Amino acid sequence: MSMKEAAAPAVGRPRTFDPEMALDRALEVFWQRGYEGTSLSDLTAAMGINRPSLYAAFGNKEQLFRKVLDRYAEGPTGYMVQALQAPTARKVAEGVLRGVIDQLTDRRTPRGCLFVQSALACADTAESVRAELVSRRAAAEKALRRRFERAKKEGDLPPDASPADLAGYLMTVVHGLAVRGASDATRAQLLRVMGRAMQAWPRDRRAATKPHQGGRRSAGRRSFSA
Repeated sequence: MSMKEAAAPAVGRPRTFDPEMALDRALEVFWQRGYEGTSLSDLTAAMGINRPSLYAAFGNKEQLFRKVLDRYAEGPTGYMVQALQAPTARKVAEGVLRGVIDQLTDRRTPRGCLFVQSALACADTAESVRAELVSRRAAAEKALRRRFERAKKEGDLPPDASPADLAGYLMTVVHGLAVRGASDATRAQLLRVMGRAMQAWPRDRRAATKPHQGGRRSAGRRSFSA
């Protein structure tokens, strides 16, 4: 059942709001204020609906937030899925880091990362929300680990490389970028962090074994510019 079908009013009563648009507005509010900092009044005002309509279409605040997380994963952080399809582990890492920087510096959206910021100030009463955010971040790291395990089997990573450590390292950099991005770091500053992070990344073994062309050494590292 689609969201529009689930949010459809009873027969004979015209729908007074677009649930897809209302969900986008809820995403923006949660993104700006975090889960704990967002009230039902904030949500109804932004979504243009009353509380009964919110409950009928989306459930309570926590249920709405989980729907918002799904939308956030499919939209603003969709770069992760695309990056995982890159041909090498290095390209995967570059895709993830550049994707998060693009998102953080997009003027059309709030600064920072919803997955990170919403978990920073969760009280005991919102433990289930914090656990959900932790679970989603862990799932992203697990997907990276599996991709790097494949890269190691393919000979793309050196034998002593640890896929788990690389995935943890990459996600730590992503979270750090998110915090700095929320503090109004510039795109150039974030790209410099990305460049430093990639200097520590293992060489692409297949690229390193290609014959030199024109007398030039094959580059194991690359620079990044805005």
